[in-house]
Formats: sequence, structure tokens, C-alpha cells
Amino acid sequence: MSMKLILATAATLLSFSGMAADIDAGKAKSASCMACHGASGLSMIPMYPHLAGQQEQYLKKQLKDFRDGNRKDPVMGAMAKALSDTDIENLAAYYASLKP
Repeated sequence: MSMKLILATAATLLSFSGMAADIDAGKAKSASCMACHGASGLSMIPMYPHLAGQQEQYLKKQLKDFRDGNRKDPVMGAMAKALSDTDIENLAAYYASLKP
């Protein structure tokens, strides 16, 4: 595959998904997630799920559903309430980038 084709494909994909998420910003934002989901996205507490390696789209949907009240949990609802769409994009990209 030529470099020109690779760059054109990448540009097209980015135009469909908007701006690329910022993994470093997601990592910084994840500080408040660590108490329950672990410093590396691997929870040490059985009642909280591992986030490391989850699919990015899944994580985005869950966070938006908690934030918007479509999924109910008092702790996650409160945590997600303050998240912007950009925060959610960045957090999802960060956790999806981690290896379980």
C-alpha cells in the first residue's frame, strides 16, 4: 500500500470520527476512576469491572449512558455527570489502549 493511500485513508477515517481522542488527556482524567477501577484499569475490587482493553465504542456508550441517566448507578452517575463529550472520548481511548 502506498504512503499516499495510507494517508488518504487515515484522513478519511478521522473526518468520519471527528478529532482523534487524546490518550494522554484520558490518562490524566482517569485519576478519579482509579479508586474503583485500578491504576492500570484492572480493578482489584470484584464488584467493579476492568476497563483496560475494553472496546472504545463500548466505553463511550456506557459513560454517556451513565452521564445522561440512561443507565442507572448512583456512583457512576455522579462520576459521569461532570464529563464532557471530549472527556468521554479521551477516557475511552485511554482505557481501550491499555492491555488487560
